[in-house]
Amino acid sequence: MKKMEEALKAMLDREAIRDLPARYCDLVWRNDIEGLVKLFTPDGEFAIVTPEQTMRAQGQTELLDFYARGLAITPRPFIHNVVVELGKKGRATGRCYLDLRSAKRDMAWLGAGYYHDEYEKHRGVWKFARREFFALRMEDMPAEAAPSPTPKAAPRAKKAKAAKA
Repeated sequence: MKKMEEALKAMLDREAIRDLPARYCDLVWRNDIEGLVKLFTPDGEFAIVTPEQTMRAQGQTELLDFYARGLAITPRPFIHNVVVELGKKGRATGRCYLDLRSAKRDMAWLGAGYYHDEYEKHRGVWKFARREFFALRMEDMPAEAAPSPTPKAAPRAKKAKAAKA
């Protein structure tokens, strides 16, 4: 019976985590910045990584500002192929792939890439601890408040650039 309970718990955790990217897209479509930030842990982090730069925000205040600037380009995201790897002690990782359209430009193609996510169970609820978007191609980018290149992101950015080639 214990194996059945463990399998059920893993399945429920995986489903709750898979729901996060879908909720994220729904909140972007509805321009619900506060709702987006609530999907993150209190010290959660989001980054957009391109071969040229990394834009990063960490913590509730920075995330609120980041999404206010980011949603100004009226992105309309479509998430595909959510993959989740459960870890230990309320941790997990995942990836999903993005096709991005522009509401400003009659739903014209805006870009594509993938998210690499780190999830954490915070007070019994799965949240994004870290979300990195690797833009393989973007026609428009949100305004950046302050550049913050991060050495840790550089190797993945190189992988994203290699994948583009």
